[in-house]
Amino acid sequence: MTTRSRVALVTGASRGIGAETARQLAADGFDIVLAARSEMPLQHVAADITTTHDGAAHAVPTDVTDPDAVAALVETTLERFGRLDTVVVNAGTGERRNVPLTELSLAEYRTVRATNVDGAFYTTRAVVDHLRETDGALVFVGSYKGKYPSTSTPVYAASKWWLRGFAQSVAGRVGPDGVAVSLVNPTGVTTDFGRDTRDQTNEELLDAEDALSASDVAETIVTAVDQDAPGAITELDLFRRDIYERF
Repeated sequence: MTTRSRVALVTGASRGIGAETARQLAADGFDIVLAARSEMPLQHVAADITTTHDGAAHAVPTDVTDPDAVAALVETTLERFGRLDTVVVNAGTGERRNVPLTELSLAEYRTVRATNVDGAFYTTRAVVDHLRETDGALVFVGSYKGKYPSTSTPVYAASKWWLRGFAQSVAGRVGPDGVAVSLVNPTGVTTDFGRDTRDQTNEELLDAEDALSASDVAETIVTAVDQDAPGAITELDLFRRDIYERF
């Protein structure tokens, strides 16, 4: 295992889009710092990366809803690698589908907000100055539901609408300083998203032949990361080909 010249931090990296993004960034020549709450799955991804690639993969169990934990994550990254070139803000959670607003618990609402909104803010706040130093890349994983209404999951959709506005506003702040800010909006992806809130995960619910895979989204994220200056992929919609049929 050798140390490479570029370092990427990925949140929500223990499974799904985050884990696959970490793998593809490692294949692209990055050392990787993986963050998520679940330590054992995170360690498994790190071990897989170090076995498959020459670079380093360091797992840091982190709850992105805790600003002190996020600050410690970034500090650990810098202590270990000395720099930060790319950050993928991927950690997120959903809500139960089709629950009347009057029956949606405040705890569930706050969980979605804390992870998807507060977690994205805490992560961004902790990394932007370090990305300025390297002319780095900051990628937010949004959603199709961040551009169109979702009657089945209005709180989740609202959190992704917020993320979209935040990402583009941050781009206005740090783009002039050399940081490339990108927002990737996928439609439904065949992962275990929904495992804590639904009877069926996306992997069980979606037809793999028609839906996106985690690998599809990760490939798009890496494309955004690899965009050469002065260009930046500011927003990229990665939709299944038949998505507009529903309209």
